[in-house]
Amino acid sequence: MERKVAVLGAGSWATALAVLLANKGLRVNVWSRRVQLAEEINHYRENQRYLPGVILSEALKFTADMKEVLAGAGYIVFSVPSFAFRSVLREALPHLTAGSVIINGAKGFELDTLLRLSEVFYQEAGSKKLEYVVLSGPSHAEEVSRGIPTAVVCAGYSEESAAAVQDVFMTENFRVYSSPDVKGVELGGALKNIIALGTGISEGLGFGDNTTAALMTRGLAEITRLGVAMGANPSTFAGLAGVGDLIVTCTSRHSRNRRAGIEIGKGKSLQEALAIVNMVVEGVRTTSAARSLAELHGVEMPITEQIYLVLYNNLPPREAVFNLMRRDRRNELESNLG
Repeated sequence: MERKVAVLGAGSWATALAVLLANKGLRVNVWSRRVQLAEEINHYRENQRYLPGVILSEALKFTADMKEVLAGAGYIVFSVPSFAFRSVLREALPHLTAGSVIINGAKGFELDTLLRLSEVFYQEAGSKKLEYVVLSGPSHAEEVSRGIPTAVVCAGYSEESAAAVQDVFMTENFRVYSSPDVKGVELGGALKNIIALGTGISEGLGFGDNTTAALMTRGLAEITRLGVAMGANPSTFAGLAGVGDLIVTCTSRHSRNRRAGIEIGKGKSLQEALAIVNMVVEGVRTTSAARSLAELHGVEMPITEQIYLVLYNNLPPREAVFNLMRRDRRNELESNLG
């Protein structure tokens, strides 16, 4: 199969992955929904809207013509918001050839159905002979695009397709581990955004490192509880797609979810916070989906519940923190399990 790669999406992560692959000498075309954005990026050789300061190779071409981007591509990277995954996949499917590998970089759920994105993929792809691999882990676009050492994980139901994706993406600065646990990698990548909203809210309220550490640790416990209840391997949540991505998203200045949380903690409404960040904040929709999944699977997720009430029921953030602090006493080891 020819090593031509199509990237669907023109946000920061899509651009960073395109830069990484083009720097390896692969043929990379990038699809943008917006014609004007594609034209601006081609003209300035920079994605000034989503990834400013990173100069793009002349070999990288951005276009709004999906058929052109997908023609002859053996690897197709989906880097679109989770809510757009199904619609973009439907648009792409007529142009995909059997044997192509779909690499999903989005982190979230389909809110209406509560489906993971691999489930959406297999619903839509049907009997079409395509492989699906999810790429996740602690990997901010701002750093990957500048060659800062990064480690991620790719998970696929086929060992061969996961190994192929490792080969495509691996560089001296971008290390890729493989995993068979698609479910766990998808859940870890999605659910950590909820906790990042929480650590941001805590910072906005003026709380310190102790509070952040508590939220991250107990957040990981409830992520793992839900993941195990849904059939994931618990070890995945101790890895790059779990604790690794949780650390970077909860603490980094690049994290959109943390930044939105900070604004909410300072007293901004959800809509005001989203306007300030001015990019997709996946954790908002994920909080609603996770709350529903927790109820469906009978899993206790107290941090997720309180963040949901802040986002959707106008609960004052400080009250949410104290609701967590006032919960009945528990045994830590037992509460990690249920």
